[in-house]
Amino acid sequence: MLDYGFFLDLAIILLAAKIFGILSRKLQLPQVAGILVAGLIIGPNMLGWVKETEFLLQMGELGVIMLMFVAGLETDLKELKNTGLAALCIAAFGVVVPLTGGYLLYSVYDGFAAIGSHEFLKAIFIGVILTATSVSITVETLREMGKLKGKVGTAILSAAIIDDVIGIILLTFVIGFTNPESSGVAVIGNTVAFFVVAIVLGAIIHYIFKVIDHHDPHRRRLPIYGFAVCLLFAYIAEHYFGIADITGAYVAGIVLYNLSSSEYIIEKIDTNSYMLFSPIFFTSIGLKTELTGFTVPVLLFTIAFVIIALASKVVGCGYGAKLMGFKKHDAIKIGVGMMARGEVALIVAQKGLSAGLMDPVLFSAVIMLVILSSIATPIILKVLYAKDEKNESLANETEINEIPTDVATV
Repeated sequence: MLDYGFFLDLAIILLAAKIFGILSRKLQLPQVAGILVAGLIIGPNMLGWVKETEFLLQMGELGVIMLMFVAGLETDLKELKNTGLAALCIAAFGVVVPLTGGYLLYSVYDGFAAIGSHEFLKAIFIGVILTATSVSITVETLREMGKLKGKVGTAILSAAIIDDVIGIILLTFVIGFTNPESSGVAVIGNTVAFFVVAIVLGAIIHYIFKVIDHHDPHRRRLPIYGFAVCLLFAYIAEHYFGIADITGAYVAGIVLYNLSSSEYIIEKIDTNSYMLFSPIFFTSIGLKTELTGFTVPVLLFTIAFVIIALASKVVGCGYGAKLMGFKKHDAIKIGVGMMARGEVALIVAQKGLSAGLMDPVLFSAVIMLVILSSIATPIILKVLYAKDEKNESLANETEINEIPTDVATV
């Protein structure tokens, strides 16, 4: 007999997610922060109203698939090509420094492990979490100040896209190595084989969609076909190549990104995701997070995790920008703009948790990072820009004061 208890679970999740999401926005935080807190409160940690079930796990997986599909659809490959070497250099240092910092932090916390061991992979995975960048907060801040279209804003946007692509590839490799039967050669081989198949299959699908899009643009069938392709790529990645399903979903989005109806597809997928699947996914993270084992070492790890996460992006991306010829104050702005974490970091952490690469009690560190980086990034950016404007104003005043008296008189 069908158990109708899942109706109550869904009702509680959606109401709690929306209420806490609204409260979060009122506090100038991203809604996802509020939804995470909602999951902590209604879950086993506090009220115990909702418990994790197989149904909620599957619904949450659909939610993360949708999020990554939309992320792929919004990945502008032409913009990446145009920004070229500068964005690539910023992104590269923005990956290497946090990855190294995360690995060293976990190694100090749990002990340095032998290369290739499961504990070694867990240490690397902590670094992979730190590579992710979420610039939604940064974009909104720069837009508000009228600085989004400038050199700094463009560099941040392009580097963030490359950051996430590299992060997904790293996640693919690390999860591949968790299979005890997999060798390094097999993991690399499977990854390369998947991308070869994805390119060939993607080219065919892109052509078919282009024809459909030309004859019947902005028809409801397109988002349905698109989501079917997303699910197909996710299945192929996981089932045939042992690669994370979110990698397949992300690639599917890239395949369809430059259709004339791609914005229409995003709109329809976003609507379904926003109403049901995304709240379930982000709430389920709160349900999974364990607070009972929150000891002093875990607290110290969390503090160090947040500090290293913020500092490593500023240092890594800032140094990359400086190498590419950006002035020091602009390089610092780029580093600060890249330090915010959000959905991608949570998605990566959740996949690692499922693969046994992360202890549930450490998930609270990721949640704290998302919340604190969302608060710190816009505040520091505004201070930096205000300081620059003040310095420019003082410089202009100095120039005026230095004009010779006879010239001023004339």
